[in-house]
Amino acid sequence: VEADKEPLPGDWDDKLTPLQRLCFIRSFRSDCLQNAVIRFISDQIGSKFVEPPTFDIAKSFADSTNTTPLIFILSPGTDPVADVVRFADKMGFAKRFESISLGQGQGPKAQKLIDTAQATGGWVLLSNCHLMESWMSTLEAIVERLDPESMSGQFRLWLTSMPAKTFPVQVLQNSVKMTNEPPSGIRANLLRSYSLVTDKLFEESNKPGVFRSLLFG
Repeated sequence: VEADKEPLPGDWDDKLTPLQRLCFIRSFRSDCLQNAVIRFISDQIGSKFVEPPTFDIAKSFADSTNTTPLIFILSPGTDPVADVVRFADKMGFAKRFESISLGQGQGPKAQKLIDTAQATGGWVLLSNCHLMESWMSTLEAIVERLDPESMSGQFRLWLTSMPAKTFPVQVLQNSVKMTNEPPSGIRANLLRSYSLVTDKLFEESNKPGVFRSLLFG
């Protein structure tokens, strides 16, 4: 039973406005508030405001600079590392791309990778920043010292982290933030699948015309 969808006792459904109903749910079933808020927004101004847009790493990259980190805010069931690796290969940075998963003792290695990439114009991906709380102050200092005049314009710093209180607020505020939530529902899944379709996909097929018809109907 989804409590936020159940009718209220007596004639309270007729007495309360949608916003007042939210307050009611907040008071008695706060565990259902998120779903209730999503439905409220969808009913009042449209479902497009609660449906996450199709993930497009290229658009986020276009907003970045060599002093602006790109941060993936992780959610359960997502791992953007493969997306970043694929995008680096597409952009011609496969040989200048370094990745490291942060953990105990990985701080000095991560800092060395960043220093090298600044000079060579490479990309560095630091995964799971939330697992290395003690190094977050160092990361903040590194980002603060990024100087566009003293490093390659092609340098990019990519980060992934679960929501964490220890993550530097200044780094978060001065970054390009992304989240890649698992699609929910048939429509969202189809949109995500079609967003990955490229001309190259058809060219690799032995019967591109037939394939295109099967794919798009």
